Amino acid sequence: MLDVRRLQVLRAVVTSGTVTAAAAHLGYTPSAVSQQVAALEKQAGTALLERVGRGVRPTAAGLLLTEHAALISAAVSQAETALADLRAGRTGRLSVRYFATAGSTLVAPALARLRAEHPGVRVDLELTDPLDPLQEVARGRADLAVVVQSRDRAGNGFRLVPLLDDPYAAVLPKGHPLAGRDVVDLHELSGEQWVGSEPPGPCLEPVVDSCAAAGFSPDFVIQSEDYATAQGFVAAGLGVALMPRLGLRNRHPGVVVRPVRNPEPVRAISAAVREIALEQPALRGLLDALRDAAVTADAGDALDAPAATDTEGAHGVPGAETTP
Repeated sequence: MLDVRRLQVLRAVVTSGTVTAAAAHLGYTPSAVSQQVAALEKQAGTALLERVGRGVRPTAAGLLLTEHAALISAAVSQAETALADLRAGRTGRLSVRYFATAGSTLVAPALARLRAEHPGVRVDLELTDPLDPLQEVARGRADLAVVVQSRDRAGNGFRLVPLLDDPYAAVLPKGHPLAGRDVVDLHELSGEQWVGSEPPGPCLEPVVDSCAAAGFSPDFVIQSEDYATAQGFVAAGLGVALMPRLGLRNRHPGVVVRPVRNPEPVRAISAAVREIALEQPALRGLLDALRDAAVTADAGDALDAPAATDTEGAHGVPGAETTP
């Protein structure tokens, strides 16, 4: 393979017209320049320069290699510029994965800020439900994923950055005996039929573990992996549910939501980030934006205030809802 540095020495000789001038330009001795050209001629298998008076001129092979040396120099310069832009966060590409309930509250505002601060960075964004977005990071297919942390979530090559603790709340049909409470003790739901809203995995773990701590196992009679559909089943009186507050931003009019205690299930939402990707300013900016979005989301409250109409409807008939 031709030596790239020797090609640039040849180019300097051809453009300056003499070995001495090329040496001065490169900061070499004339002898060193001559040695580099001779070594390149040996690699090329042909003469590259011929003497003309006190100077030199390129042979056909020398002119050909000089032209390619110029192209190589331009390509290296472009690569250096592109690398500088990437390291400064002016360009690049980020691969981001997320689960549904984190989309509107965390990911959307964070990406809007990233676009304003790093307009040249392209984002490959993908919703992974019902798959686990952490696996995309662990396998090197994503730079960042918004994930629900669980007890066994650890691995090499990525870091978990805490964003938000998302408590679960009781979702009850209007007219339910517990709907008028300020707060529901979890054991009070032990005799109920339940509507499941989580697939097996890190989102279901806090529910099952908390119920076990309260002394029972939830009786799931209906399973839905969608919060809106699950709320519809609850509103129809088919069971009660525990759902995270981020999943309750869009409320079904036929349910009431109450905080839970003893214990309160909580899912920990984190950003899983590839360690090597943290070198990118754009990724660090996205992390900062996600943290700020989490603070804003945490300030919102998805809970209802208890009201008489939650347990007693129109004309004092239990279970009927008064139209405001």
